[in-house]
This record gives sequence, C-alpha cells and structure tokens, in this order.
Amino acid sequence: MDTAQSVDNRRWLQIAFGVICMVAAANIQYAWTLFVPEIQKTFKWSEASVQVIFTVFVLLQTWLTPIEGYLIDKYGPRRIVLFGGFLTGLAWVLYSYATTLTMFYGAAAVAGIGVGCVYATSVNNAIKWFPDRRGLAVGLIAGAYGAGSAATIIPISRMIESSGFQAAFFWFGILQGAVILVAALGVKAPAPGQVLPQASSSLQQTRYDYTLPQAARTPVFYVMFAMFILTVTGGLMATAQLKPMAISFGVSKQEVSLGFFAINALNFALLLDRILNGFSRPFFGFISDKIGREKTMFLAFTIEGLGILALAKFGTTPWAFILLSGLVFLAWGEVYSLFSATAADAFGAKNIGSIYGTLYTAKGFAALLVPVASLIKDWSGTWSTVLYIVACMDILAAISAMLILRPMMKRHHERTAEIYGTGVAASAAPSKDLLLAQLQSEAAGLRTQIYGPASASQSGAATIEAARAEIAKLRGRLARG
Repeated sequence: MDTAQSVDNRRWLQIAFGVICMVAAANIQYAWTLFVPEIQKTFKWSEASVQVIFTVFVLLQTWLTPIEGYLIDKYGPRRIVLFGGFLTGLAWVLYSYATTLTMFYGAAAVAGIGVGCVYATSVNNAIKWFPDRRGLAVGLIAGAYGAGSAATIIPISRMIESSGFQAAFFWFGILQGAVILVAALGVKAPAPGQVLPQASSSLQQTRYDYTLPQAARTPVFYVMFAMFILTVTGGLMATAQLKPMAISFGVSKQEVSLGFFAINALNFALLLDRILNGFSRPFFGFISDKIGREKTMFLAFTIEGLGILALAKFGTTPWAFILLSGLVFLAWGEVYSLFSATAADAFGAKNIGSIYGTLYTAKGFAALLVPVASLIKDWSGTWSTVLYIVACMDILAAISAMLILRPMMKRHHERTAEIYGTGVAASAAPSKDLLLAQLQSEAAGLRTQIYGPASASQSGAATIEAARAEIAKLRGRLARG
C-alpha cells in the first residue's frame, strides 16, 4: 500500500537515479573543450572543422528528442536509459579509435543519440514525478548534467597530458557507460494515479494536457523556441570554445594561487564553471517556483548578457577570466530547467516528453552557430566580437521574457480555459472541493481498472480523508492482483 510518505520517498529516489545518469553522461559535452586542441594538433585540422564534431553531437542529441519522448511513453524510461547508456559509452570508445573526420562525425552521432536518450528520459521522468515542484526537480536533474564533469574535468585533463586524448576517451567511456547502465536499472515512471496531479500554489499551470500538434499551433510555443535559441547559444559556444578562448586571451598556461597551492587558470575555470553551471539549474528552478518563470528568466538572462560583455572586456587576466566565465555559466545553466518547467506549465505534463523534446531541438539550431563563432573569430581576429554578439542575444531574450512571453502566457491560459474548459491552477492553494474532486476522479479510475467501467460511479468518499483511504485500499488491491 502506498502512503503519501512512501510515494514522496520513491520520487526523490527517482531524482537520485536521474542525477547519477546525468553526471555520467555530462563529460561527452562539457569535457569536449579539452580535446579540441589535442585533436587539432594531432591531425592538423582546422578549429572550425573539429568543432563540427561537437555540432553533430548536439544536433543528434537535440533533434531526436521528440522521437525519444514518444519511445519513453511507449516502452518506459528504464529501457530508453539503458539503450542511451550503452551508446554513450560506445561513443567515447569510437572517439578513441577515430583517425578521420568522418569517423569522428560518426562517433558524435552515436554520442548524440545516447546522451539524448539519457537526458530526455531523466527530465521527462522528473516532471511526471513532481507536478508541484517542477522547477526544482528538473533543475536538480539538469544541474547534474551541468555539474557532472566537475569531479572528472581535472582527471581527464591530466590523462590527456600523460597518456594522450585517445586513452582518455577509451577509459572514461568504459567507466561512464557502466555507471549509466547500473543506475538505469532503478529508473521507473510513476504508475497511473500514483502521483496526485497537484498544481503549484504560486504559478499558473494548465489543467489540460496538450498534444504536440496542439502545442505547435500556439504562439507561446514559438516564442519559447526563439528565446531558447537566443539564450542557449552563448553558453554552448563557451562550453565548446573555452579552451581556445583561454589560449587567445593568453591565460591558458598561467597559474593562480589558492593560498597553499597553485592551479592552472584554465583548469580552475573549467572546474568552477561546471560547479556553477550545475548549481544554477536547481537554484533558478527553485526561484522560478516562487516568483514565476518569466521574472526568473529576465534576471538570469540579464546576468548572463552582462557577464559575457565583461568577459570580452576584462577576460585577458587569469582571475578575471576565471570569475567572469563562472558568472556566465552560473546564469546560463538555468535555461534547461526554466524552459522545461515553463513548457509543462503551459501544455501539461502528460505529453511533455514530445513537446519539450521538440522545444529542446532549439539547442541543435544553436549548435550550428558554434563553428560559425570560430569563423567570426578568424575574420575579426578576436573572440571579443563573438562575445559581444551573443551578449546582445541574451539581453534580447531577457527583455522578451517580460514584454512578450509573460503577457502571452496569461492570454494562453485564458484561451486554454475558454476552448477546453479546464482552466488553470491559479496563484493560490487548491480548494478543498477541487482536491476532493481530484481524489474522487483518481478513485474512479482505479475502480475501473479493478472492477470494470460499471463501478466508476460507485463512490462513498464524501471527504478528502475518506477518498484518500479508498485510494489506498484500491492501490493495495491492485498490488495484490
């Protein structure tokens, strides 16, 4: 029999499994910048052509997420994460044997599919287990992806220096793939009726579950898509190009003192960036649960834009490079918690796998600009030009959050209530009558599963407590078969 406490324990356990999977999948994106100069030096390829490898990875990771969302609903999250974990480990091994750009591109495609399966499933599962705390739950999952490389970024760097980048690809691929496979065994979706569809008490959230075609016919879908591209470009470019930027700014070989010991400025920047990138996702997700998604977007996107401008101006000294790149990642990572939570608020959680998966393809379009950034840098002779451009994109997104998205979301919820007659969760706790109606509806669904359709209306639950007791008994009956 499931009690409220046991369900709460189970959903936090699912967050833990998702965090482990995301940590193990993160390095294939966030450690990539360490491999770029080594691949260039070994094969004498241009920086732009090497960064196409990264672009292929991101394109496959993002553009297949609508299909992955469908497969998650069809086959369950465990199978998809197992498949993704196998491909993620395999991709690292393929990278270790690659000697041509074509081989690297092929390995990147495998990596994109594998990490996409792990990422999409983990985020999807968090949204379904936590309808009442979406920002925080998705932030913890996405934060694990952002900060996951913090513990391994220095070991990978040292292995590249001591044994070569091929060895680092091979051994870390085996390790991280195995971790995902083991953690995936504990992943599962909530059973029907296991998690009460309880809305947030401080946000407007639709009570109607949109399908992907329905969501794609709304203006708010395309505004979020455009804002996603604007904001994700800067951080994605920094993720792939941080080491080349450090080399250009003259700080990659310099060391900074931490009192008792000195550390390479680039390695320290990479470590700090990953930690702040991971911290930002649950932090801003939690803030958005309290003050609203659009206000949080405005705050974070503005900080990111100003941070990028400062990095372009002052990033030529080691400490400035470390601190300002950290600020950029702090204000960038939250895009993955804010947009997924906003999508669920606007379109419901039932089909969020395919809906947010389609929105997430915006990251793929942004990835197309990563090689372009290298070309702009070569044309202008400085990374500052690139940084000024992406800073303007962030500030434009910040303004759009308040002046376009916020009023549009209000109209969207009003239109949803008008067309589908379901209304939204207002900025207040659900009434007792509404909560009782939700519980009675859940009980009716369970009775139908056990006794058949004729039993759906036979309810003696006249109070919230009685309805909860009835649901507990019905779940016990289902568990016993």
